Amino acid sequence: QVQLVESGGGLVQAGGSLRLSCAASGRTFSTYVMGWFRQAPGKEREFVAAVSWNGGSTYYTDSVKGRFTISRDNAKNTVYLQMNSLKPEDTAVYYCAAKISSWLTTKYSEYDYWGQGTQVTVSS
Repeated sequence: QVQLVESGGGLVQAGGSLRLSCAASGRTFSTYVMGWFRQAPGKEREFVAAVSWNGGSTYYTDSVKGRFTISRDNAKNTVYLQMNSLKPEDTAVYYCAAKISSWLTTKYSEYDYWGQGTQVTVSS
């Protein structure tokens, strides 16, 4: 079993930055694909970014490319999402997710473990 705990959310003005963190329990963190998803009120959960087990491969949804960066520190069992140039449309609850199998995917149904989420609010 893997437990994921997100932190770093908050209220920020448009154009600002936040860094989300997701701390994972368990000794097998370094073998998991890690992803970030978000869900705005009244909308479906959507993929944001994913990173391979060693950090060598990353993938982003088009709307965040060039603004968000996903990274991981396997020594600390932590994955990060650096969010720059934030926009009001980035407002959502952000979830961290872990996937046992090795390929990157944008499908939330293929992730095995989820955190409780952290709220990000971007004011205009």
